[in-house]
Amino acid sequence: MVEEESLRVVRCGGSELNFRRAVFSADSKYVFCVSGDFIKVYSTATEECVHILQGHRNMVTGIQLNPKNHLQLYSCSFDGMIKLWDYTDGILIKTFIVGCKLHALFTLDCAEDSVFVTINKEKPDVFQLVSVKLPKSSSQEVEAKELSFVLDYINQSPKCIAFGNEGEYVAAVRDFYLSVYFFKKKTTSRFTLSSSRNKKHAKNNFTCVACHPKEDCIATGHRDGKIRLWRNFDDEKKYTYTCLHWHHDLVMDLAFSVTEMIIIHRNLEASAVIQGLVKDRNIFTGLMIDPRTKALVLNGKPGHLQFYSLQSDKQLYNLDIIQQEYINDYGLIQIELTKAAFGCYGNWLATVEQRQEKETELELQMKLWTYNKKTQGFVLNTKVNMPHEDHITALCFCNAEKSENPTLVTTSKDGHFKVWILTDDSDIYKKAVGWTCDFVGSYHKYQATNCCFSEDGSLLAVSFEEIVTIWDSDTWELKCTFCQRAGKIRHLCFGRLTCSKYLLGATENGILCCWNLLSCALEWSAKLNVRVMEPDPNSENIAAISQSSMGSDLFVFRPSEPRPLYIQKNISREEVQWGVFVPRDVPESFTSEAYQWLNRSQFYFLTKSQSLLTFSTQSPEEKLTPTSKQLLAEETLPTTPFYFILGKHRQEQQDDKLNEALENELVQLPLTENIPAISELLHTPAHVLPSASFLCSMFVNSLLLSKETKSAEEIPDDVSMEEEKESVDSDEENNFTEEVQDTNNTDLGKDIIHQLSKSEEKELRKFRKVDYSWITAL
Repeated sequence: MVEEESLRVVRCGGSELNFRRAVFSADSKYVFCVSGDFIKVYSTATEECVHILQGHRNMVTGIQLNPKNHLQLYSCSFDGMIKLWDYTDGILIKTFIVGCKLHALFTLDCAEDSVFVTINKEKPDVFQLVSVKLPKSSSQEVEAKELSFVLDYINQSPKCIAFGNEGEYVAAVRDFYLSVYFFKKKTTSRFTLSSSRNKKHAKNNFTCVACHPKEDCIATGHRDGKIRLWRNFDDEKKYTYTCLHWHHDLVMDLAFSVTEMIIIHRNLEASAVIQGLVKDRNIFTGLMIDPRTKALVLNGKPGHLQFYSLQSDKQLYNLDIIQQEYINDYGLIQIELTKAAFGCYGNWLATVEQRQEKETELELQMKLWTYNKKTQGFVLNTKVNMPHEDHITALCFCNAEKSENPTLVTTSKDGHFKVWILTDDSDIYKKAVGWTCDFVGSYHKYQATNCCFSEDGSLLAVSFEEIVTIWDSDTWELKCTFCQRAGKIRHLCFGRLTCSKYLLGATENGILCCWNLLSCALEWSAKLNVRVMEPDPNSENIAAISQSSMGSDLFVFRPSEPRPLYIQKNISREEVQWGVFVPRDVPESFTSEAYQWLNRSQFYFLTKSQSLLTFSTQSPEEKLTPTSKQLLAEETLPTTPFYFILGKHRQEQQDDKLNEALENELVQLPLTENIPAISELLHTPAHVLPSASFLCSMFVNSLLLSKETKSAEEIPDDVSMEEEKESVDSDEENNFTEEVQDTNNTDLGKDIIHQLSKSEEKELRKFRKVDYSWITAL
């Protein structure tokens, strides 16, 4: 059963992995990348994401290795917190609450329990570099309010700040200024270049800075492509710099090489690419789900479709659709991949590409791709040049289960919709199939804007501007039309399952209409500015996202009634452009009626900035000892006292004889599965634990039984602790306990159980300590 919490919008993809410089572990086995609110830990050997460090409540803005322990990682965020992680196990060790917005993070070997961060306290565009004292404490959350000012008037980008010569000074650049702060002298030197008012030096402002790790040398990059090497900067009168011109455009980053280098590979070929959701200039294809891989499919790099794994936030592969070399020229009119659709359970893929330099020069091409089981990929089957005389506005496959022949429909601004079917294209050389046009339809020369098939494939709905037409898919006969004169139809979809008799249409004038196909009449309408409308393939639910001045709102409803099942306001401040339902492999079990629309499918949506978001009830924060990191040896541990300390003793026994034998051999100890001290001791890596002297008293106290705790024998309150210990350590007492429990569990009917007095209980204890082993020799 899923724990019922509030439904929240969470970021699940689209975050830039290169928002901040990637950091490598000391042994180069891992690489760390910031990704939105998370830090992702990748293996350099397998390129797989081994951990996602979750816990920040806003965008992560900096990551650095702990100079005192290279198995730990520091991170900072806009949420005002600095967190320390054990990245090998993916565990949060400690949180330091600074309070103000943090823009960058720096660490030094020589800094004692301090880190450096970039903040802005006064004006939004004025930033400061400060030192933050990290207090020592056993608590997991600690306030770090001791800030020491270092530099003022700096740039927020970490590329504009660098520490040099083993931490003796720090250099920062902004605009036309270079500032150098010396920690020992506690003095600041400033160097200025000619301002932009001088036309000759109009583009010499600073863009980045780097410091030599062991020498007094500073390198600065500039907008005009020049690199300047600064020396003798400890004296403002004797400083010198050398100007190098290596780039035709601005210098974006600089780095000094290390003194030693170990060559691991024989060549410099790229072994792998760590890549998430690729952002294209425009997402024309919308969001689709590959029926085979369950991957999210959309525009990727120019001319390609990207197949993106929602589970691992990783790009699976790219499919080259245009199959032409891309020329990176801003003024060049490129071929655009504008439409795509999957059909026949992933066996077919249809794509549309276009290029238009002038209004009268439209280049249009449609391609049909078939899935090849041998190559496990799509292979081009049919290419159609100029399938329409104008832009194609929509395309859809008939995906009905009873459909015998694959069918594709395209609509265009030329006023026609075309039906394409798969036919035999064999010749004397080989057997083959191909796609050909079977029917062309129109309605009073209006532009065709949308199309969709009913769930059973018997009806085709095509919108012509403000009018919706219904066609019989067997005879392609026009059956009926709907016209509300509420504006051009923006979205069109049929209901599913029990709501298959309904057709929904959203207009550009902000009206959502629902028509009943049996009565051929308007069932209901609502005033809603729908930008996204997506049906759930596994239920009757439909998700609609509307746009208002406050942001984007979500409405989930069924066509059978206009009352929404679920409403969530302000799911995003920016415009939502696309959405899609993704069927779950394992259905959820939300008991709340408001969340049941998420039981069978999960809803994802893409914003204008191409951030991929979804809905979740789970909190992103991970505790110190998350359940996912607990020991997995519960089934293989031997039945020893240590086995009971882990608190995983099975209460149910399958064999009665085996049960009696085990109980005679085992020492009974209290179950400690709910004691935090033991859980943290056993489930936390040794290299992140505090000293043994600190843990010893806490651990021992957790094992002691309080006086109020009763044993299985119902020990009286006035019995001394020594007697309790003796009773626990005695095997004979354990046997007696079993007999007493069995007696109490027996149904005695109306028999009266004699209650022993305290004196009688003590007498029985004396008899139990007597050795009766001599009886076995008789």
